[in-house]
Amino acid sequence: MSTTTRRRNTVAALLTATALAVSLGACSSSGSGSSAATKAAAAVPSTAPGSAASGTAMDDQPFGSACTAVPKDGAGSFAGMAKDPVATAASHNPLLSTLVTAVKQAGIVDTLNSAQNITVFAPTNDAFAKIPKATLDAVLADKDKLTKILTYHVVPQRLAPTALTGAHKTLETDDLTVTGTTPDFTVNTTAKVLCGNVQTANATVYIVDTVLMPAS
Repeated sequence: MSTTTRRRNTVAALLTATALAVSLGACSSSGSGSSAATKAAAAVPSTAPGSAASGTAMDDQPFGSACTAVPKDGAGSFAGMAKDPVATAASHNPLLSTLVTAVKQAGIVDTLNSAQNITVFAPTNDAFAKIPKATLDAVLADKDKLTKILTYHVVPQRLAPTALTGAHKTLETDDLTVTGTTPDFTVNTTAKVLCGNVQTANATVYIVDTVLMPAS
């Protein structure tokens, strides 16, 4: 079995284990909801973007300067993306075409689409353009390295803006750290959230202006 195949299998296993843990926690909870399942549910936005809910309006809707670049209607709109799993939803967003190419190249489309309740920090096309072309081409040709980088952008729980600040373990296993408050969040001191709290059928997406790199 190749290193890339083992890494993809490991990612899939981590996602399955996370979903199972939440499911078991929900089954065992009762009363006031002090269980781990209740805490996990608190991180999941309870409403679709634009709907009325408790909390501030910005915590319930997409926010950020780049949100104006998202199509107003169709599959690439906020409403359209909310209907599809994350990799499919990203494929309809004009800001994320390079990311989608990378995800396909790494062979993790099905892994991301089948995951439940994840958070994805999605670099824009301009973020990838900051990387020298020769370096980017080399990474795209190396599935093992590419998978490592892409899974570093995925947190195996769904994070609302109110839960975003802090350190979060990624599918790659290294932590990433978010600072700030809505609407001004920064990831790992360098990547700015340009459009956050974008909902897909299985993920919350924060579009960022820099590709995140794991420590090792």
